[in-house]
Amino acid sequence: MPLSWNEVKDRALKFSKEWADASNEIADSQPFLVEFFNVFGISRRKVASFEHPVKKLDEHEGYIDLLWKGQLLIEMKSRGKDLIKAYQQAKDYIQGLREFEIPQYILVSDFEIFKLYNLEEGNITEFKLPEFVNNVQHFGFIAGYQKKSYKEQDPVNIKAAEMMGRLHDKLKAIGYEGHVLELYLVRLLFCLFADDTTIFEKELFLDFIRERTSEDGSDLAPRMSEFFYILNTPPEKRLKNLDEQLSAFPYINGKLFDENIPPASFDTEMRHILLDCCSLDWSKISPAIFGSMFQSVMNPKERRNLGGHYTSEKNILKLIKPLFLDDLWEEFRKVKSSKNKLLDFHRNLASLKFLDPACGCGNFLVITYRELRLLELEILRTLHKQGEAFLSIESIVWLNVDMMYGIELEEFPARIAEVAMWLIDHQMNMAVSEELGQYFVRLPLKRSANITVGNSLQTDWENIVPREKLSYILGNPPFGGKKEQNTGQKVDMDKVFEGVKGAGVLDYVTAWYIKAAQYIQNSKIKVAFVSTNSISQGEQVGILWSELFNHYKIKIHFAHRTFKWGNEARGNAAVHVVIIGFANFDTDNKRIFEYENIKGEPHQKRAKNINSYLVDGSNIIVVPIFWTVIENK
Repeated sequence: MPLSWNEVKDRALKFSKEWADASNEIADSQPFLVEFFNVFGISRRKVASFEHPVKKLDEHEGYIDLLWKGQLLIEMKSRGKDLIKAYQQAKDYIQGLREFEIPQYILVSDFEIFKLYNLEEGNITEFKLPEFVNNVQHFGFIAGYQKKSYKEQDPVNIKAAEMMGRLHDKLKAIGYEGHVLELYLVRLLFCLFADDTTIFEKELFLDFIRERTSEDGSDLAPRMSEFFYILNTPPEKRLKNLDEQLSAFPYINGKLFDENIPPASFDTEMRHILLDCCSLDWSKISPAIFGSMFQSVMNPKERRNLGGHYTSEKNILKLIKPLFLDDLWEEFRKVKSSKNKLLDFHRNLASLKFLDPACGCGNFLVITYRELRLLELEILRTLHKQGEAFLSIESIVWLNVDMMYGIELEEFPARIAEVAMWLIDHQMNMAVSEELGQYFVRLPLKRSANITVGNSLQTDWENIVPREKLSYILGNPPFGGKKEQNTGQKVDMDKVFEGVKGAGVLDYVTAWYIKAAQYIQNSKIKVAFVSTNSISQGEQVGILWSELFNHYKIKIHFAHRTFKWGNEARGNAAVHVVIIGFANFDTDNKRIFEYENIKGEPHQKRAKNINSYLVDGSNIIVVPIFWTVIENK
């Protein structure tokens, strides 16, 4: 279990004093590095090796002072020696490493000066030994802490999805397919992430595969079956003579490893693919966008457009900020100076519940939860500064994944959504741990997001989450123009729009508007959906909005007018969309977001009323079937 940052800093101070006079590469480097790792509560022997042999480009044998495969390479020199040459020597050594062994960091030191090179981000941190205590955060990857930066596009997500796609293809080619293959891959996804984010001890999963399975992969499948069984077994129920490497894995629970599935089968190449997957830094994976990418590798047609089908975080924020996030932050700013009011605000925040009735891999739920946890972190930071004491982080972190609800037609994305919620929860727990200096992890998993597998349009949402408990509905339902709808979707439309004239021309997404409007009657629930822009122009307007305005008394609270939905991933298809936020009650805070360039940023303006054409004006609707005008007073 990682040390708190306070304890790490305390050890760093002692280390700096103890090794102030060290200077000799041969005599001092190995004991120096052993104690360096101890500063972070890590045994060097468990993660890294001294004098790792490697073949240089000139074919001569070289020896790396210390190598932590996939993470860190260290070259030590005697005091005063040239560290630029030491760095070049380290770079030469990397050329002889296998892909999964290539480190993210290079550290060179002459005992007095430290230079840490982050090879992925291209930056350098330099400091002297007495300054070590002020620079320990740069070595958070050793202690098990990892800062997460959320980028709209991160190549590691695409690379990870491509690697998982290769493994998927190999398993499917041997006849391991369907539900068992999907579940197998979702389990691997969790384990790969756990290996880099302190759910498991650092690289415990990688070491298990590398050290406990044969090079030819012949025994990998039965070892994995045993491994899955162990993750689902509490420590007190495990065999007393269990392999110590297996015994080191924590009890996960969460029902992820409940089902007993048939073993797969591996060969040398498949084992290498899995090791290559382990070589990536999974702490950098975004659960929000990786889920959709991961799902897309299952479909060869979608894989050609890998990254083109997931929803970017930036666009998700366009929906959730005006729906609830902006208001919550504004309320926080108003109450943060009063401890009692801030505690009440925190309780209210923890009581919120969210439903995505077409959740897919859960990206809207994941981003929503992440943003709520960031707000909670700011609450805890403020309370801490005000002198609020706490015994454990667990007692003050009140938000949990079970505040999120989703409905998804297919089982595989639903299971990915559940796992993605656990992953983002753990990332946020690590952020709180780093902020407050106390390690916090939720194991075994006791709560999960409430993801229901079923047809959202044929399901009573009251059975998913009672209306009086729900706060917000949000998401990106399938668009489906009338020509693209399959037989099942047409049946859904007939059911939802029963008795509504002309409904046959409507896009599939409009059915979610009607379902939501029915569900939120006489409530304070707010709704926002991403939709094709055709529902706010042309023949669809009169049919859909006459029903919403006149029958269900819907009021539009905010709207993003037409913009390009998606991201800059390769092969990304251009889809022109709107975002519409609405409720069964009115508001004085109506906003329209307009785009001068559909690829650009919006300009916000206030509105007295937002009509079905998403402009500030009265609710006048042209009904093309009869070419008449209806005005809703």
